[in-house]
Amino acid sequence: MRTLLTYFKVFPKRSFYVLIAFMAAGIAEALSLTAILPLLSTAVGNEVDSDIGKFVVQLLNEVGLAPTIGTMLLIILFGIVCKNLMLLVANRQIGYTVAYIATALRLEYLEAMLASSWQFYLRQPVGAIANSIATEAKRAANGFEQAAAVLSLAIQVSIYIIIAMFVSWQVALISLVVGIIFLSAMYQIIRVTRKAGSKQTVLLKSLLTYLADVLGSVKALKAMARDKDADFVLRSQTKKLEKVARQEVISKAGLTCAQEPLLAAFTTGGLYAVLVIWELPLPEVTAMVILFVRILSQLSKMQRRYQNLVADESAYWAIRGASESARSAAEIKTGILHPTLKQGISVQHIKFNYGTKNIFKDLSIEIQINSLTTIIGESGAGKSTFIDLICGLAEPKSGDIFIDGISLREINVWEWRKLIGYVSQDSVLLHDTILNNILVGAPGLTEADAERALHQAGALKFVNNLPEGMHTIVGERGGLISGGQRQRVAIARALAHQPKLLLLDEPTSALDIQSEQTICRTLQTLSKTLTIIAVSHQPALASASDKVIRLSNSDIRLSV
Repeated sequence: MRTLLTYFKVFPKRSFYVLIAFMAAGIAEALSLTAILPLLSTAVGNEVDSDIGKFVVQLLNEVGLAPTIGTMLLIILFGIVCKNLMLLVANRQIGYTVAYIATALRLEYLEAMLASSWQFYLRQPVGAIANSIATEAKRAANGFEQAAAVLSLAIQVSIYIIIAMFVSWQVALISLVVGIIFLSAMYQIIRVTRKAGSKQTVLLKSLLTYLADVLGSVKALKAMARDKDADFVLRSQTKKLEKVARQEVISKAGLTCAQEPLLAAFTTGGLYAVLVIWELPLPEVTAMVILFVRILSQLSKMQRRYQNLVADESAYWAIRGASESARSAAEIKTGILHPTLKQGISVQHIKFNYGTKNIFKDLSIEIQINSLTTIIGESGAGKSTFIDLICGLAEPKSGDIFIDGISLREINVWEWRKLIGYVSQDSVLLHDTILNNILVGAPGLTEADAERALHQAGALKFVNNLPEGMHTIVGERGGLISGGQRQRVAIARALAHQPKLLLLDEPTSALDIQSEQTICRTLQTLSKTLTIIAVSHQPALASASDKVIRLSNSDIRLSV
């Protein structure tokens, strides 16, 4: 129930339209049902003596219609047509809303994740993020459809009970009590479905998280014949997911199988009550039987829909929880000044640590513009951390970074990052064309920008020699082209938006000597018009640099 109310609270406008359409459909159905009793009385030749029957006859006389069988049938037909037209409007709105909710949840989650701090993002498994966007958002949106169906059926049941009250309040009251007993009897089965749905959400997240990690390492695993080990874990997790899915299927089948005998028992009991105990006239008996059967039938449908809702509700709360966690870890951006890079970068007395591990105790470095500066040092000395500090992805505990004499804390960090081109150590490319790998969907960039960037990166020649040029697919993680070519495409991607500062994390670590020399020459050329900071273990890049800064775990900085 909490999830059902939450859907209508979070999406009030769309839920209101659905509610109005359902209420109109219910009123239309009530119109057709009110004609049943006088129709039956007229058909058997009896006087219409029930309150609701007299009301319908009087209403027809006032509008100049004779209360004949034909008139009653037309009223019933008109009510059914109107009801279904209203249901068409409601279901159309539900379909639109389901698509809207899935999109809204995905965008909300993506926005929160991208706005979160870098340290928070590093702790999020890629598979879990993919699961939230692809699976949980869809299941959560389907939950709204089930919630709307529950609402629709609840309105119909309410209409039937109200009409039944006019025919015989005693029978209506009994029907209400029977309905409550009916719903309560099935509640335990629905609890099983809720538990299965929650387990399914957890297991899907775990499976897709592990799957993403395995697919990212499949080459190394196959090379060591360890792919069978990964297959064993994936099979184990998939079997657990299958077991939970079976529990959900069994609980749904159990609910359906249990409902029919209960419906039959309640219906026969109701017939006995109206025929033997209350001895109602045949038209009223027939009308009450129709209402009683429809009440129980709609209650059974409502319960099945509610069962589907509780199976999907865990996905809604999971993606909402993930979005809220990301928002609580959002980057704190306080700077408002517009950045430039015309004088240089000055790092002054930086102190930084990860927990109890000190990375920098008192770091001070000067970076000149239009130069190639290489940061070298042993593992753990803070080379990559230094890059993160320059980007504003990490914030020092004390000290400051100045861009053209202005503290980075006072600069709009989003605008500052627009001036940065970044090449990561992995140089992972999308399974797409070279062109799309460079532009990455940026609306302000064109194919001419990609060609210029490829030329700057020294990659245009090899790209033009490919069968389809820039439209060549590079394969998964860029595996269809060489390591040196991947690196140059990655550099071209970093140069496409014409940055002022180029940051490279181990740009030549996985390259052969010839490719390394090519990259070094490219960077030397670029440094005439760009400020470049590179992190490297390689002596070749240090030799090509204008300045080399050595970091060590003892917090010593030497400029060469």
